[in-house]
Amino acid sequence: MYKKKNQLEREGNTSILFWLLTGFIVLFMFWAPFQKGLFNGNTYDFERPLYSAFVWGFIILFITSLFLFYHWRFKDHGDILSIVVWLLPITFLLAKINEASHYYATNMVYIEMLYAVFFILGIYLCRNSLGNRILTFCIMLSGYVVVWFGMINWLGYKEFAAKLVNWFVNLPTLEYKDAVMMASNELRLTSTFQYANSFAAFLIALLLAGSYLIVSNRKPVTIAIHSFMLVPMILSLLLSLSRGGLVILPVVLLLILPFLKIAKQIFIFIHFVVAAVISLIILNKITLVGEQFHLHQDLSTAATGLWILIGASVGCAIVCWLLQHFLYPKVEGFFNNRLKMRFANILLPAAALIIGLLGIFVVFGNTGAINLFPDYIKHRIETINLEQHSVLERGTFYKDSVKLFKDYPVTGAGGGAWAALYEKYQNNPYVSRQAHNFFIQYLVETGIVGVLVLLAFLVYIYYLYIRQYIKNTTSSQENSNRHVFFIVTISLLVHSMIDFDLSYVYLGALLFLSLGGMISGSEQPALSEKWLIFNKYKWIYPSVLVILSIFMFFSSTRMLNANSSFQASISMAQSNKTINEIFVPLNNALNQHPNHPDYASYKIDFLLQVYSQTKDENFFNQAVDLIQKVRAKEPNNRALIDKEVYTLAIKDQLPKALELVNKEINNFPWDITLYEKSILMNFDLGSRAQTAKNNAQAEQYWSQAFGVYNAVLEKAKQLESLPKEQLQGRPFGLTKNMAFTLGQIDFMHGKFASAESFFKFQLSDQFNEQINVEMARWYLASLQKQNKNDQALYDKLISKDPKEKDEINKLITATFSGK
Repeated sequence: MYKKKNQLEREGNTSILFWLLTGFIVLFMFWAPFQKGLFNGNTYDFERPLYSAFVWGFIILFITSLFLFYHWRFKDHGDILSIVVWLLPITFLLAKINEASHYYATNMVYIEMLYAVFFILGIYLCRNSLGNRILTFCIMLSGYVVVWFGMINWLGYKEFAAKLVNWFVNLPTLEYKDAVMMASNELRLTSTFQYANSFAAFLIALLLAGSYLIVSNRKPVTIAIHSFMLVPMILSLLLSLSRGGLVILPVVLLLILPFLKIAKQIFIFIHFVVAAVISLIILNKITLVGEQFHLHQDLSTAATGLWILIGASVGCAIVCWLLQHFLYPKVEGFFNNRLKMRFANILLPAAALIIGLLGIFVVFGNTGAINLFPDYIKHRIETINLEQHSVLERGTFYKDSVKLFKDYPVTGAGGGAWAALYEKYQNNPYVSRQAHNFFIQYLVETGIVGVLVLLAFLVYIYYLYIRQYIKNTTSSQENSNRHVFFIVTISLLVHSMIDFDLSYVYLGALLFLSLGGMISGSEQPALSEKWLIFNKYKWIYPSVLVILSIFMFFSSTRMLNANSSFQASISMAQSNKTINEIFVPLNNALNQHPNHPDYASYKIDFLLQVYSQTKDENFFNQAVDLIQKVRAKEPNNRALIDKEVYTLAIKDQLPKALELVNKEINNFPWDITLYEKSILMNFDLGSRAQTAKNNAQAEQYWSQAFGVYNAVLEKAKQLESLPKEQLQGRPFGLTKNMAFTLGQIDFMHGKFASAESFFKFQLSDQFNEQINVEMARWYLASLQKQNKNDQALYDKLISKDPKEKDEINKLITATFSGK
């Protein structure tokens, strides 16, 4: 049996298919992080790298299916799971029955299929030691490149960093945008992710995996490399200012420690302490260097900062290597001989928990230890508590997710359901297209069916891995590498419970690759002999994958070509080409990717613009047809709703426009612009009715306008119940446009005191804006109706335009039948 396995392994190692698949993984791991981590942002801006990944992913699925013709047998757990994994994209396909957005839901089906490909690659490439080593090395090395890319940007060498990756990343300004970003007046390191918290999740996985590899290797070079990276990773974590990262790191550490022998546990702590102390010693200097450049554009201290970082990292590597080389064997021998308790591995985690609590007291207590950190890092640490606004906001997201789930409990509302529907269910007017919890977002997207499938899938994998890990008494390098996969998955899954890390397709692919790698060693038979009869039909599964890969490749290629055509149309528009020239690639984009909301919106804007210039009904009709066609697939797309309202309004179909706006208020209850539109349309329709001597209808419309205003006041009052620490989100309440419209209605009714209060709302003497002129005019008229005056404002308005005196007098002498 052993000889047979070795023979199969040698065959796998020399197979051209094996090297093609391995090469793809290596290239992907170095390419994907620099494409904004392949973030699934559900807009045109993020889709091109995603579509490129789909195309290459399905090419690899085709090669994988050929590989499986030789290596797939229906006999063990890995073989079973290679089929079971396809239930995940199937649940997203099933969720399309009630999809909230066709565009979002379709993208998620493709993404889940890409994850299935990576999972299968993880299983079969890691079944031999060479593939196992290559993938582990690739994950760690590519991660270290991302860390150093971030640090180089932090220290001020952003152009140099951009030149390193410019040959495979589209960087128009020779700068990787937001590698270091300003958020809430604080500099935060994000590296390639453009979001500090997800970078922190990635760092946790790398930091813990690197620490584990230090204590699991005997090779000096391997120990030195991973030790060298400890300081840059700890500094990066601190500079990301991720409170969640600092909280989750010890949690994940406690989850992985029980799987290690006590000597390894002790030395992971020792290496952590060494690296942390060195990091804290240089933290202030590195922080100041970053601030010097990013706040003051001063590069004079950058070189000093870089050499300090390199020197500190080398120092950490030397200390860790010395400890590992000279002290570790003695400690390991001591515990192996003296500590043979069955549950000895949980002693240190238990002690760590106690020490951790003590550490919390030291940092948060009145001990002065917190003063070791720079001021803004100190502030972030001090604000770690359950009453902090980001914690309260996440609690609100989760409660609102449950409301959404209740309307789509079985199969969910399709991929991207949260992004499409969250405004309908939100408790207050926050802006968050991510639910900040992978499992909750999965729940609203795929319902209880999808979540149960996902949980069963994960439980199956972790059960197999833990059982195998417990049974395996050897500490071979192959098993050590598999534990790296375990650390990566635990880190990403735990952190994704408080953030949207897995909306980065790169991190999702890394997760599924690691899940596959975890169970690649579970090759013991999982089925009884009677099931092995199906092996005569083993060609069916690879054959299905061949067909699927070909279909998905051409489908993905169409989407990528559509994106290229859309980019071409934008370039033509910026070059002032004619509309006929612009429409050639734009129509091609819509033909290859029908009902794409961004492509359609772009064309609709052109059509309506040309219609406004030419009054050619053909352009208007094309715009209306396209709006209706795309809205059938994207009923919750806010931009398309505004376009439909606009088309109704310019054709004087105000009652229909008002009906649509009032309907959408129910779907966007915290969008104040819809309330503005409703009040304005009610006012206009009331004014028309009044002109037509239909006073009853005029009063009905104007009453409805005040009904909408009262609804705004009622909802604004709800915001007063928010905890004082929680941010409200977007402004919600009386707006200038609403006040002006409502003031006009009151003025017409002879309620001059009430009208005055409305006109006075945000009244400004900056008369360059027409609304300020009109509000001042009506305000002054309402004052004079009450025998009052604002002479200073009156003089300033008249000096701006003497004709305003006559306009005010017209309002004073006007009679309104609604009065």
